[in-house]
Amino acid sequence: MIGKAALCLASFFVAWLIGSIATPAMDMDFPASSTPQDVLTIASVTDLDAIRPMIEGFQRRHPSITVRYHESESPSLDKATAEACREGVFLADVVISSSVAKQVGLVNDGCARPVETSLVARLPAWAKWRQELIGLTAEPAVIVYNKAAFAAEKVPADRFELVDLLRKSTRFMDRIGTYDIASSGVGYFFAFEDAVQATTWGRLIEVFGRNRVKFYCCSADILDRVADGSLYIGYNILGSYALARADADPRIGVIFPSDYTLVMTRTAFISKEARAVAAANLFLEFVLSPEGTRILEQQMRFYSPIDGIAKLAELSPGEDNTIRPIALTPALIVALDKEKRRLFLEQWDKSVFIPSP
Repeated sequence: MIGKAALCLASFFVAWLIGSIATPAMDMDFPASSTPQDVLTIASVTDLDAIRPMIEGFQRRHPSITVRYHESESPSLDKATAEACREGVFLADVVISSSVAKQVGLVNDGCARPVETSLVARLPAWAKWRQELIGLTAEPAVIVYNKAAFAAEKVPADRFELVDLLRKSTRFMDRIGTYDIASSGVGYFFAFEDAVQATTWGRLIEVFGRNRVKFYCCSADILDRVADGSLYIGYNILGSYALARADADPRIGVIFPSDYTLVMTRTAFISKEARAVAAANLFLEFVLSPEGTRILEQQMRFYSPIDGIAKLAELSPGEDNTIRPIALTPALIVALDKEKRRLFLEQWDKSVFIPSP
């Protein structure tokens, strides 16, 4: 009786976890094109439309593997992954997320198993940790702007010029957007790293508050509003999405801040409770292969950590050392400390939410 009850409870828990990351998220099955031999489950925050070329390329190489893809927002995925790890139940074979600090924390807590492919050696040191967490992308944090709004005004090249611009003009009131860092994993990550890197941090969030900065969950929401002129500036936006959108929409401009441009890597690990371990390793091996790198850059419009830093430096007006990749190290776990997070968000709120007179 106890064994059956435990099995039922575990089954219920797994169903609840999958449901929690699938609502209002998107699930998609990519059936095998030949006799099915394995089902690879991927849980990710990456948009399905963005990752679809990689999955389809993988299946061309391995046609007997069905891929089950669960897309959700980072807070839901982070919570579900941590709970599945703690309970020792299956959630996914591969977990892909832009919540880099959280991913490091999960691997540090023993939620991953080693990635068994020699192609991990292709990655630079900053984009891998313990052979268990690997970087799949190189994504800069950029500033986006509405070109029409700057038709008669110089576009700020760095944070110093951005602060000066926002201090001297009132026309940016309600026209600046960034991530809601209390709910956006990548938004919090970039803001926390800014506070470490930038001498302008205090002045920057002060002028954001003075201009009544607006907050959004997602890159697409900010880019939509910059495109239609509702916002003039979007700050710390994921460059992977911004560059692809700017290529398709001439209303949007992109700035690589010349004082420094942070670069994060979207990370992946194989779950400790993975069922399709061999397929999971094959998938990550494919992403790191020359063919996977071509798909990443040419079809998905992401840069690879393998050679992306040099390519991003070519797009930046600053010196070579202004492109600063954020290394996958245990130091990132500091950002997860509950007390540090509380104090950081408290400082943020005091600066950016100006009380009404």
